[in-house]
Amino acid sequence: MRQFNERVVLQTLRAHGSLAKADLARLTGLTAQTIGLITARLDEDQLLNRGAPVRGRVGQPSVPLGLNPDGAFAIGIKIGRRSADWLLVDFTGRVRERLVLDYAFPDIPVLLPAIKSNLNRLLDGLGPLRDRVVGVGVAAPYQLGGWHRMLGLTEAQSLAWNQIDLVAEVQALTDLPISFAKDTSAACVAELLQGKGRDIRSFLYLFLDTFVGGGLVLNSHLHRGVNGNAGAVASLPLQVATADMKELPPQLISQASLWDLEQRFREHALDPMAAYDARALEAPWLPYTREWVARAALALAHCIVAGTAFLDVEAVVIDGVVAPDLLRKLWARTGEALKAYNWEGLQQMPRLEIGSIGSDARALGGALLPLHACFAPDHEIFLKS
Repeated sequence: MRQFNERVVLQTLRAHGSLAKADLARLTGLTAQTIGLITARLDEDQLLNRGAPVRGRVGQPSVPLGLNPDGAFAIGIKIGRRSADWLLVDFTGRVRERLVLDYAFPDIPVLLPAIKSNLNRLLDGLGPLRDRVVGVGVAAPYQLGGWHRMLGLTEAQSLAWNQIDLVAEVQALTDLPISFAKDTSAACVAELLQGKGRDIRSFLYLFLDTFVGGGLVLNSHLHRGVNGNAGAVASLPLQVATADMKELPPQLISQASLWDLEQRFREHALDPMAAYDARALEAPWLPYTREWVARAALALAHCIVAGTAFLDVEAVVIDGVVAPDLLRKLWARTGEALKAYNWEGLQQMPRLEIGSIGSDARALGGALLPLHACFAPDHEIFLKS
């Protein structure tokens, strides 16, 4: 109970910022005496900062308490199909340092040494604060070698990634505890804890990357599903199968992924990596981006209608690795595309929101896993089933 109450206090400060002891008591429902004992212990553990006394009221001046950014750290590692990211995140959830490795597709013999090298680089950079790192969170697709034909990979490349025990491989590189989440679930965690999830209790999360993915939050908890794969929107069929079974229905991945935009650019001898930056909205890429937005928006709207029918969520949050202006255009076009579908029988169209985190979401969510495992009162915040 003592540990739980300490975590309640820390979570309250994380949510509300610096607070006086009287405000902490009011918000947590704990007595003033208990708050005094807890804050004294947290202060001894160097988890709190004391602000300047606030004067001008009757009685003793109040001293606001806040989280000490150097109180604890975590490292988030995102392994994607086009790049890997390492983020050093402090106790307040702020990104302190970022490392990026770009590639056409990750090569295991190259990536694993890079994971170790960059992990040690971030740890060494902390100097005497290194011992305050509580863990490493890894965010990656469950099957990084999936849809290998779309990416032009060999069967051997696909099999190598689908058979690797990534958590065990990363754990062998460090003594720190390792947490793992599906990449888009980790991104959803970041949005839940540091973005729109602070105000929205239940939402479907859509994340645009090389392949589109998703996550699901119900009652302010990440819903992982039986196999940890809830929100796997990439596999959603976009039409009914035919009776003759001659051709499988297309999946959302084929029409709402940046891979599709890459292909459009490549077909016109343009740099396909412009799909991931501001060039996508500039000449000569712009006409093909407009075509992709129109197609992707209709496909995403189909996904949203289907998701609403099953889940009855209050909102849908769209984020991704694209340039902010492109994300806004896709968000607006998807909102218009929702009107092209029949909503009869559904209570209401969910609110459509733009995500708050962007390209850091997966690695940030990975880093938040060990931080919240150590300091949040709700152990099941990522595990609700």
